[in-house]
Amino acid sequence: MKNTPSVEQHLEIYRRMLLVRHLEEGLGTLHKEGRTRGPIHRCDGQEAVGVAATAVLEAGDKVATTHRGHAVYIGKGMAVHPVVAEIFGRATGACGGRAGHMLVADAEKGVIGGNAIVGAGIPAATGMALSMQILGTGNVAMCVFGDGAAQTGICHEAMNMAGLWKLPVVFVLEHNQFGLTVPSEVQSPVEDLSIRAAGYAMPAEIVDGNDAVAVYRAVSAMVERARRGEGPGMVECKTYRVEGFSTSDMGGYQKPEDIAAWKERDPLLVSRKALLGDVGEAKLAEIEAAAKAEVAEAFETALSDPLPEFSLDEACNPYSEAH
Repeated sequence: MKNTPSVEQHLEIYRRMLLVRHLEEGLGTLHKEGRTRGPIHRCDGQEAVGVAATAVLEAGDKVATTHRGHAVYIGKGMAVHPVVAEIFGRATGACGGRAGHMLVADAEKGVIGGNAIVGAGIPAATGMALSMQILGTGNVAMCVFGDGAAQTGICHEAMNMAGLWKLPVVFVLEHNQFGLTVPSEVQSPVEDLSIRAAGYAMPAEIVDGNDAVAVYRAVSAMVERARRGEGPGMVECKTYRVEGFSTSDMGGYQKPEDIAAWKERDPLLVSRKALLGDVGEAKLAEIEAAAKAEVAEAFETALSDPLPEFSLDEACNPYSEAH
């Protein structure tokens, strides 16, 4: 089938999803031990969206994401250690320990960063696409955002401009059923948010967000047409947030049976089952063990890395003798 990832590509997607899962679980454990600062937004069960969507991008393409963006960071090619180190505020972090878990970025990888403002990555990606169009780079911008962000005014303003100017941007809606603690059906009168794309003259497709191959196919098609100069596209990935809004979430508003049902469709299980016949149990076990070890090493190293050092620029100090 057109735009289907090769076995090797699917294996790499699976490997990166494993990295993200171990990263999230490790952060959850350390939070319970009181070793993290502030809330951390985990993406367990949603890894297929961020990893498979970014797998179709080229080095010069750029992606903006949300406060729940760890899968996008790893999916676009960032190594685990600088991500972990950044979350723990270490000097070896991707941003020198100054960004924290929601704002991790890597310009060389095309990761413009997450965003603590709901929906703010949407106009950022649209602006990047306008720049790419004007400069004629042939690149594509991508924005991964949630169903809560889809209700913001800036989402519609950005999509309207993207459609009007045929910008090379792909909007990937990670529909995880909740905006903070509010279920999607209380936020929107329509179940499929991507039907709004028609109002901006852009094509849209709805896919199973827990199936990495389905996500890859749909996003790849939209990226290809955007790269050809045919304008923006949208992919709505139906998935589920099996963990709370953040590590500070007290829970109680999600139905246990819903969580159990979605865990049976875990994206890692879906990909593993699909790959088993192609590569065999031994190869998968090897990849799984290596991914677990890589994340464990990243945590061990990052937690022993130095904190950043800050110095005061006396020329800008209003209390210095120079002033």
